[in-house]
Amino acid sequence: MSMYGRDPWGGSLEINAADSATDDDRSRNLNDLDRAALSRPLDETQQSWLLGPAEQKKKKKYVDLGCIIVSRKIFVWTVGSIVAAALLVGLITVIVEAVPRHRHNHTPADNYTLALHKALMFFNAQKSGKLPKHNNVSWRGSSCLSDGKGKQGSFYKDLVGGYYDAGDAIKFHFPASFAMTMLSWSVIEYSAKYEATGELNHVKEIIKWGADYFLKTFNSSSDTINTMVAQVGTGDTSGGSTTPNDHYCWMRPEDIDYERLVTECSHCSDLAAEMAAALASASIVFKDNKAYSQKLVHGARTLFQFARDQRGRYSERGSEAAIFYNSTSYWDEFVWGGAWLYYATGNNSYLQLATNPGIAKHAGAFWGGPDYGVLSWDNKLAGTQLLLSRLRLFLSPGYPYEEILRTFHNQTSIIMCSYLPIFTKFNRTRGGLIELNHGRPQPLQYVVNAAFLATLYSDYLEAADTPGWYCGPNFYSTDVLRDFAKTQIDYILGKNPRKMSYVVGFGNHYPKHVHHRGASIPKNKIRYNCKGGWKWRDTTKPNPNTLVGAMVAGPDRHDGFRDVRTNYNYTEPTIAGNAGLVAALVALSGDKTTGIDKNTIFSAVPPMFPTPPPPPAPWRP
Repeated sequence: MSMYGRDPWGGSLEINAADSATDDDRSRNLNDLDRAALSRPLDETQQSWLLGPAEQKKKKKYVDLGCIIVSRKIFVWTVGSIVAAALLVGLITVIVEAVPRHRHNHTPADNYTLALHKALMFFNAQKSGKLPKHNNVSWRGSSCLSDGKGKQGSFYKDLVGGYYDAGDAIKFHFPASFAMTMLSWSVIEYSAKYEATGELNHVKEIIKWGADYFLKTFNSSSDTINTMVAQVGTGDTSGGSTTPNDHYCWMRPEDIDYERLVTECSHCSDLAAEMAAALASASIVFKDNKAYSQKLVHGARTLFQFARDQRGRYSERGSEAAIFYNSTSYWDEFVWGGAWLYYATGNNSYLQLATNPGIAKHAGAFWGGPDYGVLSWDNKLAGTQLLLSRLRLFLSPGYPYEEILRTFHNQTSIIMCSYLPIFTKFNRTRGGLIELNHGRPQPLQYVVNAAFLATLYSDYLEAADTPGWYCGPNFYSTDVLRDFAKTQIDYILGKNPRKMSYVVGFGNHYPKHVHHRGASIPKNKIRYNCKGGWKWRDTTKPNPNTLVGAMVAGPDRHDGFRDVRTNYNYTEPTIAGNAGLVAALVALSGDKTTGIDKNTIFSAVPPMFPTPPPPPAPWRP
C-alpha cells in the first residue's frame, strides 16, 4: 500500500525516493556544486553583475562653531528649521491680526441686578463698630467702640457692632432682626442668583455681621435666659429735652461722644422670637460651617424659649421703642420663629407650635382686616404663611399638619389675589404704586416686601410644576405675579410720574438730600459737636457723600416727593426697608429659569412619612 500526502492545492503528493536522501548526502552534493562554481575565473562583466559598482567613500564635512564641532548637514538642517519656524509663526501672527475679531458679547446686566449691587452697599454704610478694611464706603469709619462697655455685673461684655437703623445712630434690635431674617431667606432661596451676580459672599458677610452682634445681646452660651438687650442708643426728644442723644444731635457716628444708653427687657416675646428667626435662618445660610451654624441654632433655641416663657411685648409699658417701632403683637413672631426653627433643626415640636390653630388664630391667620397680607417689620404673618405653604408644596407632610397647612396655602393664594390690580383690596396711586399702608407715609418698605413674596410664590408654583393659582373661579398664570412685582420695583427704580429713582445712586435722577447724618456731613477732618452739625442738617445743599443703594421712605399717595433732608417721611432709609428691596431685586434678577433652591431649606428636616390618622372608634350596635 503506497503512502500519499495531501496536496493542499487539490492533488495527491507522492513521496519520492529522492526526497528521502539523508542530510549528509545533501551536504556533500552542495559542497561539490560550490567547488565547481568557484573553479571558473570571473571576467569583469560577470564581476560587475555580481558585485555591482565599486563603492567610493564620501568624506564627511564639519562646521566649527568655536565651542563645538558639528556635522555641516546637521547644522544646515537645524538653522533651516529655525528659520522656517520663525517664518511660519510670523505668517500666523499676520493672519490672526488681519482677521476681524468676533468678541463674545455677554448679555448686559438687567436693572434689577445693577440695583442689587447698590442696595447691598447700603448695609456697609450702616455698620457700627470697628469696620473691616474692605468695607468700601470711603466716608465711613469705625464708630461707637464703647457701646455696652463698663457696666459691671451685666450679662453682656460689650455691644460693639451691629447696624445703625436709619439716618441716626440708634441700634433697634427688633427691625434689625427682621432685616437679617429677610436677607437670609433670600439667600436660602436664591443662592444661585447671588452667585451669578458675584454678591453671594458679600450678602453672607452682611448677615454674619448682624448675627455676630445679636449673639452679644443676650447670654448666648446659656440654655436659659431671663433678659436681653432691646436697643442701644436713644432718640426721645419729647417735652423739649435738650439732652444729647442720637436724635437731638446731628453728628457723624465716628464723632459721637455722649453716653449711649442700653435698653434691656425681660418680657419681650416679639423681639426674642424675631431674633430667634434671624439666627435660625442664618444657621441655614451658614450650614457648611458646622460649628458656627450650631452656635446660631443654640442661640435661636435659647431666645425662643425665653420668648415663650416670659410673655410680653417689648414695646409696652411706655418704652421708647413704642415711639419708633411699636410691636402690635407677638403671636405672629411665635409662628414665624417656630417655622424657622423647624427648618433649622428638623425638630417637630417647632412645627407643631407653628401649625397650632390657636396660635395662628391669635396671629390673625383666619381673618382679614385692612392690613391683612402686608409683610413688615411688625407683622410677619403673610411671610409665615408663605414659608409654611412651601412645606406643603414640596414635602406634603400629611396628617396631622395637612389641614392647617392647606389653610395657610389658601390664605397665601388670597393674599396674592389682593395684590393684583383687578381687585380693590388696596388702592394704587395714579403712577401705579400699590398703597399697602393705605396712603400713610413711608410706603416703599411694604411694597418691596410684597414684590418679594409675589415673585417667590410664583417661583414656588413653577418649581412645583403648577402653572398658576385661582382667585375665586378665575385662574391666573404665575407670570401675573411676576409682572406685579416688576411694575412695583420698576416704579421704585424710576418708572414713575417724577421719573425719579428712589434708590440712591441708581440712574441719573435720585434723592440728593437723604435724611442721614453720616452722608450729610463732609469728610473734612473737622469734628462737629452735637449742635455743630445742625448746619449740615438744615442746609439746602446736596449731601456731600452719596449713600449708595439706600432706598428712601418714598413718595406720597399722589406720587409726590419732596427731596428735603429734614422731612424723614420722604427721605429717610432704613435697613428693614433695604432688606426687602434686596430680596425683591435678587428674586427678579437674572434668568427666570434659574428659579429657587428647592432643597437647602430642608437640609435639617428628616424624611417625612405621613402619620396615619387615628383609627375610628370601635363600632357598637
